[in-house]
Amino acid sequence: MPLPQHVLVTGSCGLIGSEVSVFFANRGFRVTGIDSNHRAVFFGPEGDTSWVLGRLRSEIPGYRHEALDIRNRDGVLALMKELRPDLIIHAAAQPSHDRAAAIPFLDFEVNAVGTLNLLEAARQACPESPFIYMSTNKVYGDRPNTIPLAELETRWDYADPAYENGIAEDFSIDQSKHSVFGASKVAGDVMTQEYGRYHGMPTCCLRGGCLTGPNHSGVELHGFLSYLIKCNVEEREYKVFGYKGKQVRDNIHSEDVARFMYEFAKAPRVGEVYNLGGGKRNACSVLEAFRMTEAATGRPMKWRYVEENRIGDHICYYSDLRKMKAHYPNWDIAKPLAAIFQEIADSWMERLARGTAGR
Repeated sequence: MPLPQHVLVTGSCGLIGSEVSVFFANRGFRVTGIDSNHRAVFFGPEGDTSWVLGRLRSEIPGYRHEALDIRNRDGVLALMKELRPDLIIHAAAQPSHDRAAAIPFLDFEVNAVGTLNLLEAARQACPESPFIYMSTNKVYGDRPNTIPLAELETRWDYADPAYENGIAEDFSIDQSKHSVFGASKVAGDVMTQEYGRYHGMPTCCLRGGCLTGPNHSGVELHGFLSYLIKCNVEEREYKVFGYKGKQVRDNIHSEDVARFMYEFAKAPRVGEVYNLGGGKRNACSVLEAFRMTEAATGRPMKWRYVEENRIGDHICYYSDLRKMKAHYPNWDIAKPLAAIFQEIADSWMERLARGTAGR
């Protein structure tokens, strides 16, 4: 009997990496994960994901883990040549646009050079295997802020009807402030497209909005929704940075991310780009998130306003999902916003009860 298909997941102990690993294992794939736990380096003890590794080993039969730093070019090439995986999901990253400014070399080496190491290793070892890169909506920089906006009671929204469905993939990434993080992710994004178009490899970039779920280790500098709900559960003060708290994000559950990857893996395309977010239906402002969190936990939100927006931050952003749905009609958002809030709230309350809320 032939072995099941084999998926290589980088950043396997992160939110998306871990969700993807379990998702594909449940569909008969062998899973090899790469994760050097650099999140603890980026964010300190609260960012430590070693607890996730225990979960992966307990939930995935035959899970193989490699504590490999993707900046290690020779190590990445050797592992890729050994494994020759049928599918590569690259979710490893330095994920914070705030933190990147303090560690610009590490940020670029991980996000840009690490991505190139993996692409070139895949080209040499298994160029026919689909390569999925977790990009970010930060590749658009602050250009979405140039769209005319309407200020509503609890949120900003697009005043231009051309953006009624959100930001599409043909939106310009040029002539805008990206943050250092956004620039390094642009490099990885464009290189992934180029390996697709130049070498004919089946690659795609998923420009994620707010990716979230109950297994997220949210911290102040990364993981908006998870961290906001964590603050509520722990009765901590949450800081709102600028824009009256009306800034809008679309939120997508990590399971819906994994489901789209599965559809792409079954019918891959060359050098594609998709804006992967919750879309308009799963969009909310910070103020609206407070209300939904209180409904999920029954606890009042403690927060303080800081009249200073984060550099390169979007005032309003939600993804136009029409291209994704046109290319992959079997895929759609399955987890509505209220369910996402409830799952994350339940997870943090359970961790608090166990005394592991810091993880």
